[in-house]
Amino acid sequence: WLVIDRKVYDVSTFSRRHPGGSRVIGHYAGQDATDAFAAFHSDKSVVKKYLRSLLIGELAPDQPSSEPNKKKSLLEDFRELRCSVEQMGLLRPNYSFFLLIFLHLLVLDAASWLVVWYFGISLVPFVAGMAFFTVAQIQMGWFQHDLGHCSVFRTPRWNRLLQIVVINVLKGLPASWWNHLHNQHHAKPNCFRKDPDLNMHPLLFSLGRTLSKEVSMGWLGEQGLSLSHYNIFSFFSLERRRRSSCLTITSISISSVS
Repeated sequence: WLVIDRKVYDVSTFSRRHPGGSRVIGHYAGQDATDAFAAFHSDKSVVKKYLRSLLIGELAPDQPSSEPNKKKSLLEDFRELRCSVEQMGLLRPNYSFFLLIFLHLLVLDAASWLVVWYFGISLVPFVAGMAFFTVAQIQMGWFQHDLGHCSVFRTPRWNRLLQIVVINVLKGLPASWWNHLHNQHHAKPNCFRKDPDLNMHPLLFSLGRTLSKEVSMGWLGEQGLSLSHYNIFSFFSLERRRRSSCLTITSISISSVS
């Protein structure tokens, strides 16, 4: 069960049919999922129709709906800010902007191959083609990110179709895999063991001093080992990893295969 707007819903069976994946719901089991529900569902009137059959009760007036580790006043300020942003229309997509983004991605991708095809594979054409291709691939990643969030079109179907073209066809990665992991990331951002962006190999991708200790001790504890100095696991801190696209690409490639 979970709580949305102080109403309790039994989602144990529905979670298997949830379009966003069962893990997203599972991360909020026994918790208040009001803000996550509002963030993930653009057309809440349609989704609430499915919630009616799942309703099993409502919280008592003296029962707090927010988690004990979250400040209630901060949550209320955030919800008020979100409503103001929506009313001001700041989340409405600019179709001309996204059209130009998509066209320039296609031009860069085509140019990378044409340069190598026309001028050959000598050093200068190869480096130029590689630069075009690298910029195109990185920008495609961010463009499909917006599509995965259904931020480009009002209809989710068109967002999904274009996302498949960009990430599946042009980048060679499965859209369903990316959506499954990224939904969990936004459901529980920076929560260890729930945010897939933090679930990296402890020997190479430990994030920061505190988290590195938790990862290393948890990983070694299963094998009956112990370390007095855990800093050797902190090869790459969060700040360094964010600066290094090479490490990020390597992690994504490993995750997509495994």
